[in-house]
Amino acid sequence: MGSRKHKRAEEYKEARKSRYVARLNNNPTSPRKTRLMADAIRGLDVNRALGILQYSHRESAPKLRKLLLSAIANWQAKNPGQVMEESNLFIKQICVNGGRQLKRLRTAPQGRGYRIRKRSNHIILEIGSRNETAIQSNDAENK
Repeated sequence: MGSRKHKRAEEYKEARKSRYVARLNNNPTSPRKTRLMADAIRGLDVNRALGILQYSHRESAPKLRKLLLSAIANWQAKNPGQVMEESNLFIKQICVNGGRQLKRLRTAPQGRGYRIRKRSNHIILEIGSRNETAIQSNDAENK
């Protein structure tokens, strides 16, 4: 491996150490419906987002809540001994992409068949600490 590639790989490994991500693949809900809840919690503090997801009646809210709890557990695994409230965790990024579609036929009049597409989605949720982002922005300004 060349020196540039090696240096880039090392930078990537260091960046991954400070990322706290949870993924959900093949969630059997339409991406459009899930994006409504994702937009509602994007950029919010973790505690407030958990409250919104807990009391929402949308179909994707419990799945997003469970995914957010998984991301918090990933953060706690990499940062033992730190308190979640002191680190000011927030939802840094949430991305809802289309997944695979199950294609079915529904009977229609006069011997025809209508297509039904049962959609699914992939969700990627990343949380970050407001304290760490403030430190990183100060470092960038000083350089």
